[in-house]
Amino acid sequence: MSDTTGESGLGSGVTTDPARPADRLTPLLFALAIFTSASLVFVVQPMVTKLVLPMLGGSPAVWNTAMVFFQAALLGGYLYAHLLQQVGSIKLQVAIHLVLLLIAALFLPLHINGWLGDPDPNAPIGWLLATLALSVGAPFAVLSATAPLLQAWFARVRAGYPDGKNPYVLYAASNLGSFLALLSYPVLIEPLTTLTGQRGWFGWSGGYVIFVLMVATLAFVVWRRRLDREAEPAQLASTAPIPWREKGILVLLAAAPSSLMMGVTTHLSTDVASAPFLWVIPLALYLLTFVIAFQARPWIPLPITLPIQGAIGAVCVLLVAFRTLEWPIAFTVHILAFFFAALMCHQTLAARRPPPDRLTEFYLLLSVGGVVGGAFTALLAPVIFNMVWEYPLVLVLVGLARPWGKGPLRAEEKGALVAAAVFALLPVLLSAWLTYDDAARAKFYDISPFGVDQLALWILGPVAICAFLLRDRALAFVGILAMIALSSQYVVRIYDWSYSERSFFGVMRVAKINDQRMGGDVHVLMHGTTLHGAQARDARFDCEPTLYYHPMTPIGQAATIVGARGPANIGVVGQGSGAMAAYKRAGDTLTFFEIDPMVDRMSRDPRWFTYISNCAAGEIRTVLGDARLTLNRERPGSYDLLIIDAFSSDAVPTHLLTVEAIEGYLKLLKPNGVVLLHLSNRNLDITLPAIAAAKTLGKPSLHNLYQERSGAMPDMAIASTEALVISPTEQGLADFRANPDWSASPETTVRPWTDDYVNLFGSLWRAFRPPPERPY
Repeated sequence: MSDTTGESGLGSGVTTDPARPADRLTPLLFALAIFTSASLVFVVQPMVTKLVLPMLGGSPAVWNTAMVFFQAALLGGYLYAHLLQQVGSIKLQVAIHLVLLLIAALFLPLHINGWLGDPDPNAPIGWLLATLALSVGAPFAVLSATAPLLQAWFARVRAGYPDGKNPYVLYAASNLGSFLALLSYPVLIEPLTTLTGQRGWFGWSGGYVIFVLMVATLAFVVWRRRLDREAEPAQLASTAPIPWREKGILVLLAAAPSSLMMGVTTHLSTDVASAPFLWVIPLALYLLTFVIAFQARPWIPLPITLPIQGAIGAVCVLLVAFRTLEWPIAFTVHILAFFFAALMCHQTLAARRPPPDRLTEFYLLLSVGGVVGGAFTALLAPVIFNMVWEYPLVLVLVGLARPWGKGPLRAEEKGALVAAAVFALLPVLLSAWLTYDDAARAKFYDISPFGVDQLALWILGPVAICAFLLRDRALAFVGILAMIALSSQYVVRIYDWSYSERSFFGVMRVAKINDQRMGGDVHVLMHGTTLHGAQARDARFDCEPTLYYHPMTPIGQAATIVGARGPANIGVVGQGSGAMAAYKRAGDTLTFFEIDPMVDRMSRDPRWFTYISNCAAGEIRTVLGDARLTLNRERPGSYDLLIIDAFSSDAVPTHLLTVEAIEGYLKLLKPNGVVLLHLSNRNLDITLPAIAAAKTLGKPSLHNLYQERSGAMPDMAIASTEALVISPTEQGLADFRANPDWSASPETTVRPWTDDYVNLFGSLWRAFRPPPERPY
């Protein structure tokens, strides 16, 4: 393919033809319009996703599924832009686009309509996609068509200028706008404005109106400044169609980074770190790779990208199965591997871009790839895989985008391939031997300073080096990475967890941990790095609630205090391992409110946990669905104790901690009932917003923080726990005040969270820099 792009950038308004006047204003107007449209597109994504959280909780899967919808809407916009190019007149194209922008404005201000009712927790994906399509699909799709449309118009109106040969550099401006808008949302927009303000006429909707006026102004100015005032700009000369094989390659090159972006987000939040705003980093880097790849002179050229991707990609595939590294190191490796893999694919795409007359078709193929990659990771993978297998799979397969080399493998390359196969097989043989030979396993742990997984990591190191040596032989490189992935996953599967199951809401694992002070094996329910309950398997200890639910923690104390009043009606939002069932007596009523049907199945399966089946006195009810929806159906004034236990992981369902939510909980209580908010969280200060909400409602509250003391109890018996109890009346807290562990909630100036305002960034900032008013 001949080079049609030239070296010019947006500032090249100068032409070598002295008859053509210099024009720097037109490129800047195009760049500004594209930058604005991209900013609006990427502000709307987190904003609209927040609107659906009160119906589906805070699962990362909600974000990934919403991303698939936005990618599909983007595809619709790009298809419309491509079809619009069949209209010969730019003047008519502009008119059609402006009319559609005005029609889409009828959906403003953006909101989630209730046409489809409440979601079914057993099948939430279809509901979410359909609800987003009916609520925001039209304005998003029309707005997203702007980038390819304006680039196509730019190529025609700038014909004869050097920059007209390379309209693709405007794609860098588009992704720069997306990048900055995305980063500004959690740091500036969300903390400073309410959700109503964000989507109102002085927020996003007003920005949409300004953009429509900007497009109309752009069309008028450009039309007035065109060289030939007597006729429209001619259509670009038609070039050969893009071959189907090339189309397939373009789609796959676009699909891999899209899949990796969602896969690395899921993997990091599940297996590496519990961190707020984790979704921002991969998506921001994904956009940044487009900016770099489509620059006229990229900051990082492809010849530099390739060796770095080969090295860091091999290391990442080696580490993906293991969780023995410190999380900052693992986090850095995964993020760098994703960044350079995405950059490699996008730079390869940029190198294969067709002439400007095929521009909208090129972007349409990129959008198809984005949807394919996103749908595979967010929609298909949770159904066919019980773990986050899609991430290592795509990490391996992306190596096919590397150079394939020419001719047969040389002798030294064959030697490296054989050596890789031998070293990759060794951990598998060792693990299989130790699994089936108890004596050998006992002797191994007596003499080895390493665990089997740690030893496997060291053995597989040379295999990663072999992969790097064959980095310019794509098939051999991918083959070695596949050996590393299969070997490491086999080892980890045997030694790291006993059972795994996956649903829309995440991956839950049951691990066996040996704690001799609790009689040996302890089953632990884990969502990534977050513990959701543990139970000793020894009959002497199996009905003792553990971790956050131990009798010495605030939750255990609340159950004991309320239980001392007489038969109690108890509700618990968040089922986990079902440990609260151990507190249920014959005269009590206990109801779990759980959003994930998988958690209910696992906690009731006697193979893993028996709190519900063996320890509780009587039947226990589980109500499935988001707690804000299901609690609304409960009888007011009927509960003695309501425990909201949904905030310990990184995906905090903020809608369960707002003033309106807490007001709803209080309505369900008897006059002396209490609601307990379990506020333990490693990364966020959610205590002060909860205290502020209680004070806003004018209800009395008490705070309790139990600090775990190292060595004082068995490792899996108890965990540090923080809680706030709130009651409709002072009478409800009288017996809590008699316990010295409960103290008055401190004064705070923190703004309470509402259904219209949440400031997660402020909570993150306070967690890292505790102010004097923090109560612990």
